[in-house]
Order: sequence, then C-alpha cells, then structure tokens
Amino acid sequence: MIRVYHTYKVNDTKKIKQQMLNWSDQFNICCFLDNHNYASPLHSYECLAAAGASAIFEPAEDFFSSLSSFVSLHNDWIFGHFNYDLKNYIEPALSSTHIDNIQFPEAFLFVPTVVLQLVKNHLIIGVIDANVADIFEEIINQPVDNTGVQAVKFMPRISKEEYLQKFLKLKEHIRLGDCYVINFCQEFYGKQKINPLAGYRQLSAISPNPFSAYYKLFDKYLLSASPERYLKKEENTIISQPIKGTAARDLTNKVKDELNKWQLSQSAKERSENVMVVDLVRNDLSKVCGQGTVEVDELFGIYSYPNVHQMVSTIQGELLPESDFSAILKATFPMGSMTGAPKRKVMQLIEEYEQTKRGIYSGTLGYITPLGNFDFNVVIRSILYNQSSQYISYLVGSAITANSEWEKEYEECLLKASAILKVFLAKTAQ
Repeated sequence: MIRVYHTYKVNDTKKIKQQMLNWSDQFNICCFLDNHNYASPLHSYECLAAAGASAIFEPAEDFFSSLSSFVSLHNDWIFGHFNYDLKNYIEPALSSTHIDNIQFPEAFLFVPTVVLQLVKNHLIIGVIDANVADIFEEIINQPVDNTGVQAVKFMPRISKEEYLQKFLKLKEHIRLGDCYVINFCQEFYGKQKINPLAGYRQLSAISPNPFSAYYKLFDKYLLSASPERYLKKEENTIISQPIKGTAARDLTNKVKDELNKWQLSQSAKERSENVMVVDLVRNDLSKVCGQGTVEVDELFGIYSYPNVHQMVSTIQGELLPESDFSAILKATFPMGSMTGAPKRKVMQLIEEYEQTKRGIYSGTLGYITPLGNFDFNVVIRSILYNQSSQYISYLVGSAITANSEWEKEYEECLLKASAILKVFLAKTAQ
C-alpha cells in the first residue's frame, strides 16, 4: 500500500497541536510526540502524531531477527516502544520477576494508518486508503479541551528508610568494585481513575520538554515529559545524548538560578557520573560504528528545562554498512544513563534491589521514517497508567556513585518528580 501525503497551512501551531492530539486519541493505538519548540538542529520535526495501525510487529522466537524483518518489510513510518526488560533478550542470563501493574508489552511497533507531521506552520497528513481532506477537516474542528485532572495520592513502593538501607548496600557494592555507578529507581503509585489526555496536557503545560509524548496502547497510557534522547539516526550518522547530572531551578530568583546552573557545571561528582556514562555509550556505539568514528561532540553541556538544569553530553559515530536498526538496538540498549557501569553487572543489581519492574519506564519510545532514519527518547519524567485497573504510577531514580550521599540522592528523585506531583496537586508519602 502506498501512503499519500497532502500539506495544509496552519496559522496557530499551538492550537493545531492540541487538535492533532485530540483527534489521534480517538484511536485505540496512537503516539503523539512534541518537541515544544526547543531550538536544536538535531530535531527533525516540531510535532509528530501517528494513529491507527495497518501493521503490527509480532516478535518471533528470535526477537532481533524478526525485528529486522519487520522494519525492512515495511518501508514506511513505524512508531512504538521497547520496554527496559528487552535487556533479557540481549543478555539471556538476565531475568525480571518483579511486579508489573501497568503491563505494557516488552516491545510494540506499528505502521500507522495516519501520520501527522507539523513542520513550522504546515501540517503534512500522510494516509493509507483514506480521504486526506476529510481528516484535515476533522482535525481542525476538534475542540480545545481544558479539562482539569483529579487529585491523586501517591504511595511509595519502598519507604524512605528502606531506600536508605538499599542505598548503603549499593554503596558497598561500589566499594567492593562490583560497579562504578548504578542508576537506582523507585516507584510511587496510586489507584484512581484519571483522564489521561487531561493529565498529559497538564504535564506538558508544567514541564514542556523536548521529548514529550502521549502514547496510548488500548488501555495502557504513557504520559511523558522526557528531556532525554536515547538515539537518533540521520543517514549514516548515529547520535546519543545521555543526561547525567541534575540541579534544581529557581525561577523566582534569577541570580540563584544561575548559581545552581554554574554549580552543576562545576560539580566533580556530576562530571564523574556523566563521563562514566559517556564512556559506556562510546563503547556501545563502537560495536556498530566504523573504527575511530565515535566522537564526543559535547561533554558536560548544561541545558535548562522548566523544572531542572541538566548535564547533557553528545556522542556520535558513523555506522557500519551492516548496522541495521536491530543491530543498533541490540548493541546499545538499555541506555547507559538508566543503568550504570559496567552495564551487565548493574542490571543484575537493579533486579536485586529494585522492587518494581521498570516496564516502559527507562525504555524508549519513538519512530522510524520511510528512509530508515529514526529518533527515540528515554522514557523518564513520565506518568504510567493502566485504565482497566485504574493503577497509576511514576518511577524516579538517581545515579549512585562512591561519593553519593543518600539524602541528596533521595531529594534528587523527588525533584525529578516535582512536575508530576504538580499535575495531580499531590504530595508524595515517604
């Protein structure tokens, strides 16, 4: 089947985004990705939406072989996600036995029936066997809804005291040389019916980050305000931008805000965490890139987002001819910023000390273009919701190193969750 495209000029990009989102949400499967006007040459689209499914990836026993076949067969737009537990296909010695109350599948890809691309002030609609003009009329006639979100009380999966005990045990692993840095995550959860669309709108208003996403898979929802890119491929170049290093923003005091930013840039601890992850990413990319082509374009870059300052590094390389999407995923997943180093050992420790399956959290969501380029985020700063069970949760984590202090790491977790708590006018129990 051939996809047909038509371009329409739009006058109000903020409004058309809301209408694109509302229109897409009528489908059982949809994915809405928003850059929120961040000025960067690495962003190819301001906003993308995919709705409906003309084909779905169904992995066979050999996961990566079946993935390669699906991507090569469908020379079209492909959207979807990979859970953190995809690691078990990469490292057969790993397993995951913890509770999973959201239940996103470990991997899901789909070829959408409709693709919407917002580029500057133009909306490009790509369809398979549908009337483009009718779809455009449906989109621009969507009401802009400002429905609020119900308050939610979140409970911790582990107490603050349990966090301290686990922190001390992980520090002992570091002292013994088992690992150098480990990203330890914890879950906060509630049981309540919510309006996912309203929740995402509110989250985006509070924390408009460059890899934001609204993802609906039947009764499972991801509402994401992610600031982090996992991987982007543009022709033969592969780019990764791990985040490691966080400082609070103070929007009421510009001098204090700039001081926080400067202190982050100078922090020996944050630089140490960041460079360890950069080395891990360089090693991962070297498996699929030409010898000597993997380079660090920017080390310890400081970027400001609505709620936090972040330390971001950029690594890129030139792909080998045989490095297809499946090979790249297998070589680099899960992303080093969400595991630690050495990767295999810390993934074993994560399973030992965390008490919830991460699921789609610290996994990735994104798209592949008809030309074989792709862009995938890191699923963090996100709300997870199972509509059938009315289970809602978020996970947050921080990188523990030899120099970490438990109270500061715990506070960093709460800082990262601040936008989510504002969405639901909630305070987190400790």
